[in-house]
Amino acid sequence: MRAENRRVKYLTLLALVVGSGLGLLSATQTWFVIGVTDVASHAGTVTVAGSAAAPALTALSLAGLALTAALAIAGPAFRVVLSILGMLLGVSIVYSAVSVLGDPLRAAGGAITAATGVAGENSLRKLVDSTTIEFWPWLAVIGGVLVAFAGIAAIVFVRAWPGPSRRYQARFAGEDGRSAEAAVAELAGDDPAERDDAAPAPDSGDDAEARAAAEGDTPDTPTALDRDTAIDSWDELSRGDDPTR
Repeated sequence: MRAENRRVKYLTLLALVVGSGLGLLSATQTWFVIGVTDVASHAGTVTVAGSAAAPALTALSLAGLALTAALAIAGPAFRVVLSILGMLLGVSIVYSAVSVLGDPLRAAGGAITAATGVAGENSLRKLVDSTTIEFWPWLAVIGGVLVAFAGIAAIVFVRAWPGPSRRYQARFAGEDGRSAEAAVAELAGDDPAERDDAAPAPDSGDDAEARAAAEGDTPDTPTALDRDTAIDSWDELSRGDDPTR
């Protein structure tokens, strides 16, 4: 069952990557070939790229790729929010492409004006002889549908997905919320509670002194530094003499 959940997660992430990649690829290709009447000896055709026809498509596709990376490491609660965002991204990609396909001339108006110098929607419509729609806008629609379905799948299977890798969890905390000491002690086969119970009681002051005397240890006492000797040593150093000689 765990392997199936992992497979669903990877397929969903793959659909997000493929859909966003298709949208990004489509934005770099030619969407329309506009045939126009000759104006001031200009060419009779104008090509319109997807980035010019649908300017938002590139940004939406890049956002889908970034969403894939975030969704791969997100927790269950944040994963729902990202899944809804992915679904909205897919719908936005589809809308960007379909709205352009509905009126290619309006999307190509800027490119036609740059090529011919003619502005104004009515003038451009009189200038255009033919419009050829390439395959690439439809590829953007397919990519947007993939992104939207991936977002829906992530919402449906949000609880079935395996959690993020251990590397994205807190390094010094147990997975069940225990302290780091308890987690490490369990891995070492030791119980902190039992270790505390088995620890010997601290020695009293008399016992510590008696044991120190028996072992021949005496507390260290700082030696007082003679003030005059210190002054004389400093004077000798000032004269360039070695006080330790």
